Amino acid sequence: MKILIVEDNLLLSEEIGRNLVDNHFKVEQAATLAAAEEKCALYQYDLVILDLGLPDGNGLSLINSLREGEIMPAILILTARNSVEEKVKGLNLGADDYLTKPFHTAELNARIHSLLRRRNFDRKETLEMGPLSVNLPAARAQLGDTPLNLTRKEYDLLLYFMQNPDRVLTKQSIAEYLWGDHIDQADSFDFLYNHIKNLRRKITRAGGGNYIRAMYGMGYRFSI
Repeated sequence: MKILIVEDNLLLSEEIGRNLVDNHFKVEQAATLAAAEEKCALYQYDLVILDLGLPDGNGLSLINSLREGEIMPAILILTARNSVEEKVKGLNLGADDYLTKPFHTAELNARIHSLLRRRNFDRKETLEMGPLSVNLPAARAQLGDTPLNLTRKEYDLLLYFMQNPDRVLTKQSIAEYLWGDHIDQADSFDFLYNHIKNLRRKITRAGGGNYIRAMYGMGYRFSI
């Protein structure tokens, strides 16, 4: 899952980023409102951690921009302000939750996991599709009763497919999800083939079907 941190305090942003990477999230960062707006216009995120007091504007305006998009990510407001009015404005605009600085890392992690389960998985701890199941807190996948010994990239790939069943996903969108926004500078996305091939092989060896189908000239579709 991809998270964008919008925070002008670089030390805090890096600290949050390291914590999220340790928890198996893909992380992008923006230090200004303009940079955040550009990233959100180009890329899709599961969650935006948003500081309201940015050097070039109020973070609330980013929420307005995100509301106009086709898919709005979960939004966690992160602010040092004690103003109830600012927090209420953010929630009314579409933010999902807020944390006031300073905060404990454990609380941030709990809020993030709760928001993502609520937004993407209807509060579920386990994502199920046919014989496939993924235990989200444990980051563990299995087919029926057979565990799937997946690498981190294979697990992320499976989760992305299960979030988007029966949709054609382009190689670029898959690559951006797995490696972050800078991957769009790659000359090609052929390197995805090995990850998809390995994931497909592990599923079929466990007794599953060929759920990942290549769509010529388009991308891949996951269907059970």
